[in-house]
Amino acid sequence: MTPFLLGVLGGMGPLATVDFMAKLLEATPAQRDQQQIPVLAWNVPQIADRQQALAGTGPSPLPQLLNGIKTLNAAGASHIAIPCNTAHHWFAALQAVSAAPLVHIVEATLTQIRPEHATRVGVIATRGTLDAGWYQQGLRRLGITPVLPETHELETLFVPGCYTVKRGALREGGELLARQAQALVERGAQQLILACTEVPVALKAIDSPFLSHAVDPAQALAERCSALWQDYCHSCCE
Repeated sequence: MTPFLLGVLGGMGPLATVDFMAKLLEATPAQRDQQQIPVLAWNVPQIADRQQALAGTGPSPLPQLLNGIKTLNAAGASHIAIPCNTAHHWFAALQAVSAAPLVHIVEATLTQIRPEHATRVGVIATRGTLDAGWYQQGLRRLGITPVLPETHELETLFVPGCYTVKRGALREGGELLARQAQALVERGAQQLILACTEVPVALKAIDSPFLSHAVDPAQALAERCSALWQDYCHSCCE
C-alpha cells in the first residue's frame, strides 16, 4: 500500500493555510503524535492573486499552482488538499497533472449541509467562486435556496474585509465580514457557508455569533482528509 502523505497546496493566503493545518489536528482523533496525519505543506504566498486573475486585472496563478502540485507529487503525496476556495477554479487542470487525487473543498463542504436544518443558505465567497457557481449548484441539488452577496456588498464589505485579513488586521476584517454575514441573514439566510478561507479566521477574531450557524469549508476539508487518513490506518491494521 502506498504510504499516506497529505500534500497541502497552500499560501492562499498563508494564514488560511496555517488555520487549515490546525484544523487537521483538531479533526483527527489522535492519542499521541504518531497517530496524527503526515502532512507536507507547500505554503508559498507568492502565488498570483486569484481574485485579480479571475477579474482580468492580474496574471494567472496556474503556472505556480502547477509547480506546487508537481512539487507535492515529487515529494510522495498520496492525496492533495487546497485550502482556498477560489483556487478550485483551476481544479481540473491541477488534477490532470497530479498522480495523487485532489480532495475537492466544495464536495467536502456540501456533505455537511442538511436541508432539514436550513432551506436558505448564504454563501460568503469571492466573485470568482460565486461566478463559478459550485456552491449554488450543490445547494440547489439539495433543494436549498442560495442567498448571495450583492455587488455593492462584495465591493464594500467582502473584498476589503478579505484583504484586510491578508494584511494581518483580523479584527478590522472581521467587522467588515460580519456585516456581510448580517446582510445575508437579513435577506433570509438561516445558515452560512464561509466559502473563503479568510472568513472563519476573521470572524473568530471578533468572536462572531455567526460562527455558531455557519459551515466552514476549511473545517469540512480537514475532516475529509482526516477520514481518508483514518481509513488508511484501518486498512493497514486489517
